[in-house]
Amino acid sequence: MHNVNMLSVVIPARNEATGLSQLLPSLRKLLPSAEIIVVNDGSTDTTLAVCAECHVRVITHPYPKGNGAAIKSGARAARGDVILFMDADGQHQSKDIPALLQKFEEGYDMVVGARQSGSQAGMHRAVANDVFSRFASWMVMQPIADLTSGFRVVRTARFRQFLYLLPNGFSYPTTITMSFFRAGYSVAYVPIHSPRRSSGNSHIHPLRDGVRFLLIIIKIGTLFSPQRLFLPISAGFFLVGLGYYLFTYLTQGRFTNMSALLFISAVFTFLIGIVSEQISALHFKDIDTKDVQGD
Repeated sequence: MHNVNMLSVVIPARNEATGLSQLLPSLRKLLPSAEIIVVNDGSTDTTLAVCAECHVRVITHPYPKGNGAAIKSGARAARGDVILFMDADGQHQSKDIPALLQKFEEGYDMVVGARQSGSQAGMHRAVANDVFSRFASWMVMQPIADLTSGFRVVRTARFRQFLYLLPNGFSYPTTITMSFFRAGYSVAYVPIHSPRRSSGNSHIHPLRDGVRFLLIIIKIGTLFSPQRLFLPISAGFFLVGLGYYLFTYLTQGRFTNMSALLFISAVFTFLIGIVSEQISALHFKDIDTKDVQGD
């Protein structure tokens, strides 16, 4: 069981003074003994003044580095054995924290607040999140209810194992979720409702960041389970080559260079997957060593 007194709350913030003025007092009331860290990511508004008024710990970036960079700074500075990550824009509500902590107390390594239908995201973002979640679920062979939610509770030692993988942009939840699943850590989801932003504008660009999410899913998936990607591609080359060979044999009575190329591509892709699996095994060795040292 985890002790809530050893909890650190990390809040990345860039020009979120209005949201913080509402969030920080509610956090102080709900979690009086928790360490609250606001990572000021190059804000130009009154974020620092709001933090000073609420007497929270502040880490300041001299210029905007990105949401992921702020998360990493906060995770490195946190003193607690458990970290609660949440946004400062009003989309993550303090009233949902007890449910996440209660689920975490059951022995999970990470608990994520999964946004339900009707939450703040527009239709295009909700559909994209669902598609990405399904694809990521297939890559890690575990159900992922919400791939991009930044509202989560994690064990500090295990989260820090993956800091080097986290991007500086807005796709850190994607990376850490897939990393935890493929490392064999236990992850749970708690349904939440996320209202619209209380202030400010989103820094997420759907098309650009959507492509980044997809690339990160492939990157992390192939890092931990390469054959989940390489084996289907290899099988695809082989089946197309076989089909083309049967077609040319029945119509022309010969084996073509295209069929040979497809079969060779299937073999090479499969061999690349095998080598990647061996490299992945070495990565797991490093994670296990860090886990023992962290515990």
